[in-house]
Amino acid sequence: MAHARARANPADGKPPVRRGAGVVAVVFLLLGLLGFLPGVTSDFPALRFAGHHSDAMLFGALQVSVLHNLVHLLTGVGGLVLARTATGARAFLVGGGTFYLVLWLYGVVVDRDSGANFLPLNPAGDWLHLGLGLVMLAFGLLSARSHR
Repeated sequence: MAHARARANPADGKPPVRRGAGVVAVVFLLLGLLGFLPGVTSDFPALRFAGHHSDAMLFGALQVSVLHNLVHLLTGVGGLVLARTATGARAFLVGGGTFYLVLWLYGVVVDRDSGANFLPLNPAGDWLHLGLGLVMLAFGLLSARSHR
């Protein structure tokens, strides 16, 4: 009887934390790349390197800059590297989740028109950072394997 799949699933045998970290890393890579695409990013000519003067909006809602997009790309690359081991994947999810929760808190308290808003951050981005932080942190903490 023939096997149902022609090739093996690369996720077979991987701990869920590694798969989760890989998925999150790919999401960050996509966000970073899409931030550089005119059309997906509205007001693309207004894209600045950093700061609140960048009026480019990813999906018409998330204020982005070159620096913001680079942070997403670096997060994605780091996540893919760390997802190679369960310990690294967990560190990426917990550390990254904590970072994005701190970034959310920073976005809530920073004066949006000041030089301190260097990424730039807006309310839609704050909600995204809160969601990403909570999901990453929860998955990193809850995906610990039980030891027998």
